[in-house]
Amino acid sequence: MSTTVTLALGIGAVVVLVAAVALRLADRLGLPSLLLYLALGVALGENGLGVQFEDYELTHTLGYAALVVILAEGGLTTRWSDVRRAIGPGIALSTVGVAVSVLVTGAVAAVVLGYSWGFAFLLAAVISSTDAAAVFATLRRLPLPRRLAASLEAESGLNDAPVILLVIALAEFLTGESAGPWWLVGVVVVAELIGGAVIGVGIGFAGAALLRRVALPVAGFYPLATLALCVLAYSAATLAHTSGFVAVYLAGVVLGNVTLPHRSASIGFAEGMASLAQIGLFVMLGLLVSPGRLPEAVWPALLVGGALLLLARPLSVVASLVWFRFPWPQQAFISWAGLRGAVPIVAATIPLTEDVPGATTIFDTVFVLVVVFTVVQGGSLPWVARRLRIATPVAPRDVQVEAAPLGELDADLMQVTVPPGSRLHGVYLPELRLPEDAAVVLLVRDGRSFVPDDQTRLMRGDQALIVTARRSRDEAERRLRAVSRAGRLASWRGETGAATDAD
Repeated sequence: MSTTVTLALGIGAVVVLVAAVALRLADRLGLPSLLLYLALGVALGENGLGVQFEDYELTHTLGYAALVVILAEGGLTTRWSDVRRAIGPGIALSTVGVAVSVLVTGAVAAVVLGYSWGFAFLLAAVISSTDAAAVFATLRRLPLPRRLAASLEAESGLNDAPVILLVIALAEFLTGESAGPWWLVGVVVVAELIGGAVIGVGIGFAGAALLRRVALPVAGFYPLATLALCVLAYSAATLAHTSGFVAVYLAGVVLGNVTLPHRSASIGFAEGMASLAQIGLFVMLGLLVSPGRLPEAVWPALLVGGALLLLARPLSVVASLVWFRFPWPQQAFISWAGLRGAVPIVAATIPLTEDVPGATTIFDTVFVLVVVFTVVQGGSLPWVARRLRIATPVAPRDVQVEAAPLGELDADLMQVTVPPGSRLHGVYLPELRLPEDAAVVLLVRDGRSFVPDDQTRLMRGDQALIVTARRSRDEAERRLRAVSRAGRLASWRGETGAATDAD
């Protein structure tokens, strides 16, 4: 191995370790970690340690690859039980909301800053997408109503695709490569979104069926295969000239909500890969920026960002949610919680690769805007939630269920962890009312394992091994989740009490 490759591996390892420490610091400060990752990239760049990096094409390509992994993780960690009531608001925010946001922000940029209308709308389109990584990382630490949080998560997972398509169309228009009238572009965008959704859902269900029927020889292959299916959805949709971003997110949602072997391990692996993708993406974007040009971008960034946050975003939220009966305090919070992050900066590389005149102005403006408004919005979200009185009592974490197939026995071995706050605590094993062909065969408590009997109660922190016939596995898991949420009196099928804070 050459010295250059060895040195690159060493630097990469150090960057990842420093970024891991930065993540801990970001958690303590209550800020999205992207800010520290960007700062790390700037520190390594031309005005820091002197690393020269100006490859916009490579940044564009690697940025797309990182977004694929981030969206896959977002889909895999999205619970359908939470998001199903928010899918309508999420779609409205990612389509109608994007359109209103682009029109209003573009108009302000054109009138106040004197930009041409095409250039102003391109800048507005670049910054109109909320960022999945920032939203997922920030909102999941806040005790918010489920429907509100799920709407924001659905929006951030779905709005990347229409925004990227819109940015490409506007960039082509400004360079004289536009293929047709605006209404035809709109039809193409809608068709690509629908096609990507069909491909993503189809690959998700087909992949789930495959993983359930194939007993892989190594457990570690299941997380790899799950993430690979999401990436396959992106590739297949893109090759079919449909939206790969919609496909990868929806494939992740499907795979994250069906019964799969080693599901928890797969989600943990995806979370780790998404964190690594975020680190690489933000450090690379920090390397790409030229700090010497940033002072000139401060005023446009503050003006455009202020117009987006205080005018365009509230109008887009009202226009999108008018039919969904969201209380005004929740609409106000959604307006404030439209976090920007990696997606706008990656989208800003599209004009650079398309040689749009003034593309560096867009990139620098977006970079400053993301940094400033991430600090303003990300750090203030807990305070805003308290002031609007929409923060909910911290709900207990859902019971953790891990499963693995038992080869030729046509059975599954389920590992169940009882989390703090679960109403499984204190429940006698017979009160679980598991299916007749399912049984708790081993309990691990405080590091000691024992075989339980009918007089054994579950306790917080217990780990239980359950053997169940494969045909009854779904029923057993539903029962465990129902008791965890509603207690020993939960109905056989129901999730009684599970949705009390859904609104």
